[in-house]
Amino acid sequence: MSDASYDTLILGAGAAGLMCAAHAGGQALVIDHAKAPGEKIRISGGGRCNFTNMYTAPENFLGGNPHFHKSALSRYTQWDFIALMDSHGISWHEKTLGQLFCDGSARQVVAMLMQEARTAGAEVALQTRLVDLDKNDNGFAAVIETEGRQNRVHARSVVVATGGKSIPAMGASGMAYDIARQFGHDTTDTRAALVPLTFPDGRFKPLAGVSLPVRSGAGGVSFDEAMLFTHRGLSGPAILQISSYWREGEAITLDLLPGQDAFTVLREARQSAGRRNLSTVLAQLLPSRLAAWMTEELDLRGNLADQGDAALRELAARLQHWQLTPAGTEGYRTAEVTLGGVETGALSSKTMESRHVGGLYFIGEAVDVTGWLGGYNFQWAWSSGAAAGRAISAARRGGP
Repeated sequence: MSDASYDTLILGAGAAGLMCAAHAGGQALVIDHAKAPGEKIRISGGGRCNFTNMYTAPENFLGGNPHFHKSALSRYTQWDFIALMDSHGISWHEKTLGQLFCDGSARQVVAMLMQEARTAGAEVALQTRLVDLDKNDNGFAAVIETEGRQNRVHARSVVVATGGKSIPAMGASGMAYDIARQFGHDTTDTRAALVPLTFPDGRFKPLAGVSLPVRSGAGGVSFDEAMLFTHRGLSGPAILQISSYWREGEAITLDLLPGQDAFTVLREARQSAGRRNLSTVLAQLLPSRLAAWMTEELDLRGNLADQGDAALRELAARLQHWQLTPAGTEGYRTAEVTLGGVETGALSSKTMESRHVGGLYFIGEAVDVTGWLGGYNFQWAWSSGAAAGRAISAARRGGP
């Protein structure tokens, strides 16, 4: 077994890990079990990578400590990452709600980060896994394995950037939490987030493929975005957003006519076209398949003229305050991120360094910081990675 020494060992060649390597400088080794770096970057945004959000702000993030993420986000902002993209000549565009995507391919972002990391002096070892990690007087001693060959690595600092449990088909695991607990850190409960919600008995199977703008609500928050019916339940941005706030056994609320007053719309239609039947009116307000399904579901009969104000108010309430109780979520298999993670009370919000073990850092999705859908989680990866990398660089140079 051979020995090698580095300033920094970074576990994970994803968004946070590569960003950390780019800022850490010195002799850094980045390892990852995957065949290629930045795989989640590559598949994100339909292959175009929703790399940040123009409106990134602290309130776009969840976590046990609502203030922890503020420091890192303020010191490496969305504008800093946009400037980095521009410096590499990568063109981009705003899609909606401040979400920024590459004009070309997400592979450009991966290539940019790899170039930045290597320019800073980092070495990237792929198809390499961590076998063992210990702390000693000189830093850390790790055993890593590549194609069946094990090697011992000595490093002054270790950065855990292995992510969470989302998308296990890509190799996601709870390694970060195991390492955290090994070194005396607590972890919060984790759950799939930014994930479709499921319903029993194929309730919405006849509506699979139907989409419409809605206002979705759960856990005291609401989002105005698109919703999609699926064979298993509900998806689309509006549902993924509230999945981070929903808990088992609770109901979600849907407004199918956001920005409108359904009762006023129905009453005015009764005055102008009272001879129309209810199903026809619904088809003017909702996608035709959804209108037909709701007509049957609510057993709507008769013409508008036959409906009194009480009946119209009841129908309006069903359209704008539709309460549904999901059976669950699709789980980590399709979740974009993991909610929860390494508890932040024992981490420095400025440097991401452990308060228990000097030289040990946790960044990115591994930490109990989760962003909304729309580029926020990548921004957390950039910001937390830069925070740790800068701190490591300063420590190596003897700075503050």
